[in-house]
Amino acid sequence: MSKKYNVYGIGNALVDMEFEVTDAFLEKHNVQKGVMTLVDEQTQYQLIRDINRAETVEKPGGSAANTIYAVSQFGGKAFYSCKVANDPFGDLYLEDMKEAGIDTNFDRQEREDGITGKCLVMITDDADRTLNTYLGITSTLSTNEVDERAIRDSEYVYMEGYLVSSDTGYEAMRETRKTAADHQVKTALTLSDPSIVKAFKERFEEVIGASVNLLFCNEEEAKIYTGKDNVSEAREALKKEAERFVITQGPNGAMIYDGDTFIDIEPYDVHPVDTNGAGDIFAGAFLYGITNGFGYAGAGKLASLAGSRIVSQFGPRLKWHEVQQLLKEVTSER
Repeated sequence: MSKKYNVYGIGNALVDMEFEVTDAFLEKHNVQKGVMTLVDEQTQYQLIRDINRAETVEKPGGSAANTIYAVSQFGGKAFYSCKVANDPFGDLYLEDMKEAGIDTNFDRQEREDGITGKCLVMITDDADRTLNTYLGITSTLSTNEVDERAIRDSEYVYMEGYLVSSDTGYEAMRETRKTAADHQVKTALTLSDPSIVKAFKERFEEVIGASVNLLFCNEEEAKIYTGKDNVSEAREALKKEAERFVITQGPNGAMIYDGDTFIDIEPYDVHPVDTNGAGDIFAGAFLYGITNGFGYAGAGKLASLAGSRIVSQFGPRLKWHEVQQLLKEVTSER
């Protein structure tokens, strides 16, 4: 029996504010480059003020949200569980989801008063992205936001690794995983960020050790999680952790373990300007591919092409017509 949704996602709902900055700016403000750091609202506000840009562009984001958005853009059916406040940013966020054709838990759930989370995205000249995140109300995302009905009606659930940084978010991950298992729904998880893997390795081990069907990570995350010095050793160790996995390798493409063999995915030659969202859209394109008949190699090719396009522009999402063009390019070669 076909499912209503290809992918059910759960993660932190954040409104992104993206700026170009220098390495000197990061050093001056003691901001750790290339990773995600949780900050309070005042710290985030001070950084934005010191960046001193006249205009601030606010766009709905969040790692798992970007992935689910990509699934929908490619033509898949998706559901997203999150927590936004009853404020203007929450209005913006849910309207964006509605326009994208993505169902959410707020179709059946009331919003609470509070502040919707915000993520300050700082891009340096080398295209690296540094995130300073004020979680706001999403820090209290909990099992209340887990939607059993939507999970039951999905082929995959996709969990954002950032959730392990919150006690209630971690419990939501565990509940999502258990609910998926109860309904024979496959589970996918992303490690999200090297600093998160390092700080919450034991929590990841518990979630992944409960048999994750598909794991997404980059090379550094794979090495940190497995405790190995190189990616060759890390990928062998990951065979014992997840049924299948994808290790993204930036300009070197990606490697996929399909449960039997490794598949090397070639990179596309691009000039990177902003790596923010590359892993998110890769996961979204890949999940769309494997739930829509592409196979692992075909899904990997689509994901690699999508990732190459996202790093060649500013912002973590492509326009709808751009996504459809990518789909045409890969489909025509099949």
